[in-house]
Amino acid sequence: MSESFQLPESMSLLPEETMNVLRRLEWLARKRMQGTLSGKHTSPDKGFSVEFAEHREYSPGDDPRNLDWRVMAKNDRNVIKQYIEETNLRVTFAVDVSGSMNYRGEQAAEIDGAPRSKFEYARYLTAALSYLYIKQGDGAGLVTFDNQIKSQLRSASRPSQVRRILDTLWESEPGEETEIAGVLHEVAERIPRRGLVVLISDFFDDPKAMIEALHHFDFRQHELVIFHLLAEEELTFPFKDFQRFKDLENIEPMLKIDPQAVRSAYLERLRDFVKSMESTCGNLRADYVPVTTKSPLQDTLIKYIGKRMHARR
Repeated sequence: MSESFQLPESMSLLPEETMNVLRRLEWLARKRMQGTLSGKHTSPDKGFSVEFAEHREYSPGDDPRNLDWRVMAKNDRNVIKQYIEETNLRVTFAVDVSGSMNYRGEQAAEIDGAPRSKFEYARYLTAALSYLYIKQGDGAGLVTFDNQIKSQLRSASRPSQVRRILDTLWESEPGEETEIAGVLHEVAERIPRRGLVVLISDFFDDPKAMIEALHHFDFRQHELVIFHLLAEEELTFPFKDFQRFKDLENIEPMLKIDPQAVRSAYLERLRDFVKSMESTCGNLRADYVPVTTKSPLQDTLIKYIGKRMHARR
């Protein structure tokens, strides 16, 4: 008798309820992208497809069929039409796997039948989006990091890349303290061509240094999508009784805190932090997507990608 076929454990990062949502979604880039295949995203390279870009002087060897006879008749210049090619998209996911991402809280939504921490939510979200991009012919790659880069997969569009990304996510474990700014500078330099960078993190780091790192991606002409992932308790700080708080990044020992004494100051700093993130993303024309683990994954996917699809119509 033949042995029954078993799917690898990493495939559980794409549960059926997520797949049902992805089958009716599509994502398109805003900026011009550099890829290797013909696709559905605008490229900075000029070729001879459907969207007119500019004229240039005719040179020996150019195809005479691309001569613009009307302009030549008016200006007595031999010019040809150039068009903008479409390309596939290169996506790099940069996923925070530091210790703070291991926080779950009591209000976390269930994914595939179990409530999930920020770390687990990020894994499922990355799996879903990478599958979506590769399904539509784009390339996807992955970087995981805490205070250093833990793993890296170069962007690729072949179907087997989904399995490689899922396997890497499945093998990832929450690490140590976060040092987002330094790592993101390194990630920006490692991406060889203009593309899309999707950052998924709670962004618990020095705000000024982190914002400088985001500008590095803009300098490299990447399009940015920021998924700011927090647990509901981190947004509302509902704690009332005297609490013992454990530092998940092992920087400080166990802390005893009176929540009533710090709640107002904490929420004010959090609001300022979120505002600075929104403002920076607005200046960079990056998508800022606040996400709470209380929100079902399917709702997060439909809300964000549906908004992108609507904006392109």
